[in-house]
Amino acid sequence: MGNTSRARGGPVDSPFALPTGLLGHLAGLFMLVTNRQAELLPCLGIRPGEHVLEVGYGPGGLLRLLGRTPAARVCGVDPSPEMRSQATRRAKEADVRVGTAEDTGFPGESFDCVVAVNNVALWPDLDAGLRELRRVTRPGGRVVIAWHGGASPSLIARHLLLSEDELARIRRALEETFDEVERKELKSLTVFRARVIAHGDGPGIPRASG
Repeated sequence: MGNTSRARGGPVDSPFALPTGLLGHLAGLFMLVTNRQAELLPCLGIRPGEHVLEVGYGPGGLLRLLGRTPAARVCGVDPSPEMRSQATRRAKEADVRVGTAEDTGFPGESFDCVVAVNNVALWPDLDAGLRELRRVTRPGGRVVIAWHGGASPSLIARHLLLSEDELARIRRALEETFDEVERKELKSLTVFRARVIAHGDGPGIPRASG
């Protein structure tokens, strides 16, 4: 399935961009087995009562883990109806919808934490996606973007690593959209954590409209 990614600066051909049919079902099972996302939870820092959004939830593995945190509300968007079908079976309490990074469908300032794991390189428009995530993040909230990598990636993940130039492109886009950005290497993920400064906490950039 062809897909042009501004994160990668060119076309991407991946069955994981929009899984459908039997191939989509198998892709979801593959993602569930190979994506080890529990290590990301400490980076999210979810506190009691918070509202959390996952962008690109796939088969629902992380949504299920988020449901075990003190979050008051867990939501997700993914462009694939097949992934929505799988995710609703694994995260029954989550508000799971069809949507994209560029168009989540949620009102502005709805979430304290927004997270996207192993899908940013598949977004057709990186800047538009990040503007939308900024729009739905509350002042004082954070956005966490993760991709295959880290200190000890699996053999499968090593074929999916982004180059340093591609990672730098993602970081620059985050810095143009959010107030504070940091990079961290976990065992199997390269993580960017961006913050939206709360009103009165310090200088910030104008909030994107929409």
